[in-house]
Amino acid sequence: MDIKVNDKSVLIFDLDDTLYNEIDYLKSAYKTIASELEPHSWRLLYSKMFSLYRNKENVFSFLSGTYNISLDDLVKTYRLHKPAIVPFDGVVPFLNSVQQKGALMGIITDGRSVTQRNKIKSLRINDYFQKIVVSEELGTEKPHPNNFKVMEDHFGPKHYHYIADNFKKDFITPNKMGWTTVGLLDNGLNIHSNSYQYTNKENTPDILIESFKEIVLKN
Repeated sequence: MDIKVNDKSVLIFDLDDTLYNEIDYLKSAYKTIASELEPHSWRLLYSKMFSLYRNKENVFSFLSGTYNISLDDLVKTYRLHKPAIVPFDGVVPFLNSVQQKGALMGIITDGRSVTQRNKIKSLRINDYFQKIVVSEELGTEKPHPNNFKVMEDHFGPKHYHYIADNFKKDFITPNKMGWTTVGLLDNGLNIHSNSYQYTNKENTPDILIESFKEIVLKN
Protein backbone atom coordinates (compact mmCIF):
# COMPACT_ATOMS: atom_id res chain seq x y z
CA MET A 1 0.00 0.00 0.00
CA ASP A 2 1.49 3.34 -1.07
CA ILE A 3 1.23 6.57 0.93
CA LYS A 4 2.50 9.86 -0.44
CA VAL A 5 4.62 11.50 2.24
CA ASN A 6 6.68 14.70 2.06
CA ASP A 7 7.24 17.95 3.95
CA LYS A 8 3.58 18.86 3.37
CA SER A 9 2.38 15.75 5.20
CA VAL A 10 1.44 15.10 8.81
CA LEU A 11 1.00 11.55 10.10
CA ILE A 12 -1.01 11.23 13.30
CA PHE A 13 -1.12 7.98 15.25
CA ASP A 14 -3.31 6.43 17.89
CA LEU A 15 -1.27 4.74 20.64
CA ASP A 16 -2.91 1.71 22.26
CA ASP A 17 -3.20 -1.31 19.96
CA THR A 18 -1.80 0.80 17.12
CA LEU A 19 1.85 1.30 18.02
CA TYR A 20 1.97 -1.63 20.49
CA ASN A 21 -0.44 -4.18 21.96
CA GLU A 22 -2.28 -2.73 24.95
CA ILE A 23 -2.62 -6.20 26.50
CA ASP A 24 1.14 -6.05 27.06
CA TYR A 25 0.63 -3.00 29.27
CA LEU A 26 -1.93 -4.91 31.33
CA LYS A 27 0.46 -7.86 31.66
CA SER A 28 3.26 -5.53 32.72
CA ALA A 29 1.06 -3.94 35.39
CA TYR A 30 -0.13 -7.30 36.67
CA LYS A 31 3.46 -8.53 36.97
CA THR A 32 4.41 -5.41 38.91
CA ILE A 33 1.48 -5.84 41.29
CA ALA A 34 2.10 -9.58 41.71
CA SER A 35 5.79 -8.94 42.46
CA GLU A 36 4.87 -6.47 45.19
CA LEU A 37 2.29 -8.76 46.81
CA GLU A 38 4.15 -12.07 46.43
CA PRO A 39 7.84 -11.26 45.85
CA HIS A 40 8.96 -14.90 46.16
CA SER A 41 6.17 -16.54 44.15
CA TRP A 42 4.86 -13.74 41.96
CA ARG A 43 4.55 -15.91 38.85
CA LEU A 44 1.84 -18.06 40.42
CA LEU A 45 -0.13 -14.98 41.49
CA TYR A 46 0.35 -13.37 38.09
CA SER A 47 -0.94 -16.53 36.41
CA LYS A 48 -4.06 -16.45 38.57
CA MET A 49 -4.61 -12.74 37.94
CA PHE A 50 -4.34 -13.11 34.19
CA SER A 51 -6.61 -16.15 34.22
CA LEU A 52 -9.20 -14.19 36.20
CA TYR A 53 -8.94 -11.35 33.67
CA ARG A 54 -9.36 -13.76 30.74
CA ASN A 55 -12.51 -15.08 32.39
CA LYS A 56 -13.89 -11.55 32.90
CA GLU A 57 -13.59 -11.70 36.69
CA ASN A 58 -12.75 -8.63 38.80
CA VAL A 59 -9.03 -9.05 39.41
CA PHE A 60 -8.65 -6.10 41.75
CA SER A 61 -11.57 -7.21 43.94
CA PHE A 62 -9.89 -10.59 44.31
CA LEU A 63 -6.57 -8.97 45.26
CA SER A 64 -8.17 -6.51 47.64
CA GLY A 65 -10.02 -9.25 49.50
CA THR A 66 -7.09 -11.66 49.55
CA TYR A 67 -4.26 -9.29 50.48
CA ASN A 68 -6.09 -6.59 52.41
CA ILE A 69 -5.00 -3.89 49.99
CA SER A 70 -7.24 -1.04 48.88
CA LEU A 71 -8.63 -0.81 45.38
CA ASP A 72 -7.24 2.72 45.15
CA ASP A 73 -3.70 1.47 45.83
CA LEU A 74 -4.04 -1.24 43.19
CA VAL A 75 -5.33 1.23 40.61
CA LYS A 76 -2.51 3.64 41.48
CA THR A 77 0.13 0.97 40.93
CA TYR A 78 -1.52 -0.07 37.68
CA ARG A 79 -1.55 3.47 36.30
CA LEU A 80 1.83 4.66 37.58
CA HIS A 81 4.07 1.65 37.02
CA LYS A 82 6.83 1.89 34.39
CA PRO A 83 5.58 -0.50 31.70
CA ALA A 84 7.67 -3.17 30.01
CA ILE A 85 6.29 -2.79 26.47
CA VAL A 86 7.77 -2.67 22.97
CA PRO A 87 6.50 -1.26 19.66
CA PHE A 88 4.95 -3.51 17.05
CA ASP A 89 7.40 -4.98 14.58
CA GLY A 90 7.99 -2.44 11.83
CA VAL A 91 6.87 0.64 13.78
CA VAL A 92 10.30 2.16 14.48
CA PRO A 93 11.60 1.68 10.91
CA PHE A 94 8.36 3.24 9.66
CA LEU A 95 8.74 6.26 11.95
CA ASN A 96 12.33 6.66 10.79
CA SER A 97 11.23 6.57 7.15
CA VAL A 98 8.51 9.18 7.74
CA GLN A 99 11.03 11.41 9.47
CA GLN A 100 13.48 11.06 6.58
CA LYS A 101 10.77 12.14 4.15
CA GLY A 102 10.44 15.41 6.04
CA ALA A 103 6.91 14.79 7.30
CA LEU A 104 5.75 15.73 10.78
CA MET A 105 4.13 13.36 13.27
CA GLY A 106 1.81 13.40 16.25
CA ILE A 107 -0.15 11.14 18.60
CA ILE A 108 -3.80 11.39 19.67
CA THR A 109 -4.54 9.04 22.56
CA ASP A 110 -7.28 8.65 25.15
CA GLY A 111 -6.37 8.04 28.77
CA ARG A 112 -4.67 9.55 31.80
CA SER A 113 -1.71 11.81 31.17
CA VAL A 114 0.86 10.05 33.36
CA THR A 115 -0.16 6.60 32.08
CA GLN A 116 -0.11 7.42 28.38
CA ARG A 117 3.11 9.42 28.58
CA ASN A 118 4.80 6.61 30.53
CA LYS A 119 3.82 4.26 27.72
CA ILE A 120 5.32 6.53 25.06
CA LYS A 121 8.50 6.93 27.11
CA SER A 122 8.82 3.17 27.62
CA LEU A 123 8.34 2.57 23.89
CA ARG A 124 11.25 4.99 23.27
CA ILE A 125 9.42 6.82 20.51
CA ASN A 126 8.77 10.19 22.13
CA ASP A 127 11.33 12.09 20.04
CA TYR A 128 9.58 11.26 16.75
CA PHE A 129 6.50 13.34 17.58
CA GLN A 130 6.12 17.09 17.44
CA LYS A 131 2.70 17.06 19.13
CA ILE A 132 1.10 14.61 21.56
CA VAL A 133 -2.55 14.98 22.57
CA VAL A 134 -3.72 13.05 25.64
CA SER A 135 -7.44 13.21 26.38
CA GLU A 136 -7.07 13.93 30.10
CA GLU A 137 -4.93 16.97 29.34
CA LEU A 138 -7.35 18.28 26.72
CA GLY A 139 -10.58 17.47 28.55
CA THR A 140 -12.25 15.61 25.68
CA GLU A 141 -11.98 12.09 24.25
CA LYS A 142 -12.20 10.76 20.72
CA PRO A 143 -14.24 11.14 18.58
CA HIS A 144 -14.64 14.72 19.87
CA PRO A 145 -13.48 17.17 17.17
CA ASN A 146 -11.25 19.02 19.66
CA ASN A 147 -8.84 16.10 19.81
CA PHE A 148 -8.22 16.34 16.06
CA LYS A 149 -8.61 20.07 15.51
CA VAL A 150 -5.77 20.76 17.94
CA MET A 151 -3.48 18.98 15.49
CA GLU A 152 -4.59 21.14 12.57
CA ASP A 153 -4.16 24.23 14.74
CA HIS A 154 -0.64 23.12 15.65
CA PHE A 155 0.63 21.95 12.25
CA GLY A 156 -1.41 24.21 9.97
CA PRO A 157 -2.61 23.42 6.43
CA LYS A 158 -1.11 20.03 5.52
CA HIS A 159 -2.27 16.68 4.22
CA TYR A 160 -3.19 14.60 7.25
CA HIS A 161 -3.05 10.83 7.66
CA TYR A 162 -4.46 9.15 10.75
CA ILE A 163 -3.36 5.60 11.64
CA ALA A 164 -5.39 3.85 14.35
CA ASP A 165 -7.27 0.66 15.22
CA ASN A 166 -10.57 1.32 17.02
CA PHE A 167 -13.52 1.39 14.63
CA LYS A 168 -15.82 2.65 17.38
CA LYS A 169 -14.17 6.05 17.87
CA ASP A 170 -10.96 6.54 15.90
CA PHE A 171 -12.07 7.25 12.35
CA ILE A 172 -15.40 9.12 12.61
CA THR A 173 -13.97 12.61 13.01
CA PRO A 174 -10.89 12.42 10.76
CA ASN A 175 -13.11 10.97 8.02
CA LYS A 176 -15.35 14.03 8.33
CA MET A 177 -12.34 16.35 8.32
CA GLY A 178 -10.98 14.94 5.07
CA TRP A 179 -7.96 13.18 6.55
CA THR A 180 -6.74 9.94 4.98
CA THR A 181 -7.56 7.25 7.53
CA VAL A 182 -5.62 4.01 7.87
CA GLY A 183 -6.88 1.16 10.06
CA LEU A 184 -4.56 -1.42 11.60
CA LEU A 185 -6.39 -4.74 11.76
CA ASP A 186 -6.80 -6.52 15.09
CA ASN A 187 -4.02 -9.11 15.43
CA GLY A 188 -6.19 -11.15 17.78
CA LEU A 189 -4.87 -9.49 20.94
CA ASN A 190 -6.62 -6.10 20.89
CA ILE A 191 -8.32 -4.93 24.08
CA HIS A 192 -11.33 -3.70 22.08
CA SER A 193 -12.58 -6.61 19.99
CA ASN A 194 -15.99 -5.30 18.93
CA SER A 195 -15.14 -3.66 15.60
CA TYR A 196 -17.77 -5.83 13.91
CA GLN A 197 -20.38 -3.50 15.43
CA TYR A 198 -18.94 -0.44 13.69
CA THR A 199 -18.39 -1.25 10.03
CA ASN A 200 -20.66 1.45 8.64
CA LYS A 201 -19.15 4.08 6.36
CA GLU A 202 -18.52 6.81 8.95
CA ASN A 203 -16.64 4.43 11.27
CA THR A 204 -14.58 2.67 8.61
CA PRO A 205 -11.08 3.84 7.58
CA ASP A 206 -10.14 4.53 3.97
CA ILE A 207 -7.45 1.85 4.03
CA LEU A 208 -6.90 -1.31 6.08
CA ILE A 209 -3.49 -2.85 6.79
CA GLU A 210 -2.25 -5.81 8.83
CA SER A 211 1.18 -4.36 9.57
CA PHE A 212 3.21 -1.19 9.20
CA LYS A 213 5.48 -3.21 6.91
CA GLU A 214 2.74 -3.05 4.25
CA ILE A 215 3.05 0.73 3.89
CA VAL A 216 5.34 2.01 1.17
CA LEU A 217 6.19 5.69 1.45
CA LYS A 218 6.29 7.64 -1.81
CA ASN A 219 7.37 11.23 -2.44
